[in-house]
Amino acid sequence: MSIRRIIPPGGAEIVGDGSTIVAIATAMGRGALATVRASGPGVRTLMRVLLEPPPTIVRRATRCVVRDVSGAAIDEVVVTLYAAPHSFTGEDLLELSTHGGLMAPTAVLAAAIRAGARQAEPGEFTRRAVLNGKLDLLQAEAIGDLIDARSSAAHRLALRQLDGGLTRRVSLLRDRILELEALLAYDIDFPEEDDGPMPRAHIADTADTLFDALGMLLATTEQGTLVHHGALVVLAGAPNVGKSSLFNALLGEARAIVTDVPGTTRDAIEAVLDLPGWPLRLVDTAGLRESADEVERLGIEASSRYLGQAALVLACGDSARSVADVAGMGAARTTAPVVTVVTKGDLVAERHETAADITVSAHTGQGLRALLALVEQRLRQRHGEPTLDAPGLTSARHQVAVAAAVEELQAFRTTWGEDLVPASVAAIHVRAAADALGELIGVVRVDDVLEAVFQRFCVGK
Repeated sequence: MSIRRIIPPGGAEIVGDGSTIVAIATAMGRGALATVRASGPGVRTLMRVLLEPPPTIVRRATRCVVRDVSGAAIDEVVVTLYAAPHSFTGEDLLELSTHGGLMAPTAVLAAAIRAGARQAEPGEFTRRAVLNGKLDLLQAEAIGDLIDARSSAAHRLALRQLDGGLTRRVSLLRDRILELEALLAYDIDFPEEDDGPMPRAHIADTADTLFDALGMLLATTEQGTLVHHGALVVLAGAPNVGKSSLFNALLGEARAIVTDVPGTTRDAIEAVLDLPGWPLRLVDTAGLRESADEVERLGIEASSRYLGQAALVLACGDSARSVADVAGMGAARTTAPVVTVVTKGDLVAERHETAADITVSAHTGQGLRALLALVEQRLRQRHGEPTLDAPGLTSARHQVAVAAAVEELQAFRTTWGEDLVPASVAAIHVRAAADALGELIGVVRVDDVLEAVFQRFCVGK
């Protein structure tokens, strides 16, 4: 790619064709260090414009002074140059470790832009890595998941995907589908060969095996999504029965406002509890009751929506009757397992008469560990043991792509088994199944798919 150079009054070259991007890659705010990255064909020109002295040896940290196009010093930095194609993006890549805070990295970024680099779009560095063959699309998604991970399980799952485990599983299935297409092509193109036509039963058996394998992959979606996002555990109950106190006690910090006034929680409050097995998304919801207060009523409607999405519901009450009432209301709003919890265990008399699953006290800590163990047990009964090392699907995009491949392969099995159409027509479904998996890993590059993946990335990544 040609580079347009501008010669400013000071005589320094400026690269300005828009193909070289720059961004601050660390979060803004007070800190010791910040990182500014630049990538593209104009990186070496950018170095000559901004850095004194410019680094001459790749992959070696070099102390430099950053100067703007007028020659004024901006910051003292440590710079590392990565030469194409041996860099994250596959292009010449420059990483500048500046002083932290607001002014130093911003001033370096502004100097690079004045020198002709372009501000990077969200995820543009990773997108270039995908387009230049350094990563596949699933690995690129894993980088975003790794950054966004809110639990150790989600972190481990993202690392597994970044390592290419899911890519290898999907690629193997796609290769086997392409082999099935090759069998069909041979049968179509060379029907008169000495070996005779390909046995229909062999093709049918191959399609059945692939269909089962795709079904097993698709079945990982539910558990993968639960581990990735956290299992949604909703605390439901009437106002002022101790839901918020229990929420805070489970988290070990005061996240929800706790008062004696019914209806204090006007909206759902969410937090992640990182357990060794299942990560939990705990949600403290508004009390379930009839209310004339418009704001509280909206909170109750939000509670109902959370109940509909829950992986498990904690039906909370301060007496046997209130627990039974909320369990009944919860069952009408969710298909998730319901664990009945008597709160305020330090105050409830005659606890032996309650039919709840467990009695707890946020004040004394009674029953909290047992409650978490019960939650994990119920999740395992419903969804199985969380498998973090086996590659599986973790997002709606993954599910849609594999489901499309399953649907196409099923259409082929039907048409092939009933001999409804010529082999050349039935083979179209096999090709569509392969394309669906190719789109998943980025072998079939579709611009709107790339946009959907990278729009949630942060700038600088």
